[in-house]
Amino acid sequence: MREFTKEQLKKYDGREGRKAYVACEGKIYDVTSSFLWKEGKHQVVHFAGEDLTEELKNAPHGVDFLKEFPVVGKLKK
Repeated sequence: MREFTKEQLKKYDGREGRKAYVACEGKIYDVTSSFLWKEGKHQVVHFAGEDLTEELKNAPHGVDFLKEFPVVGKLKK
């Protein structure tokens, strides 16, 4: 499985045709196919290319929704 640094993850911001990846709890998810992540934004609160571990602790849906998306790597510590 590919490892990503936080700097590498930032390149997958979902803008201008780039893939949209988000990290959570050390895993990198590809959310590109989701209409909820259009142009790399989710509810104008969360952004692709970032580690959302802390942010999702306070989200109304939690992290379970990410299990619908493919894991494409893991975040380097």
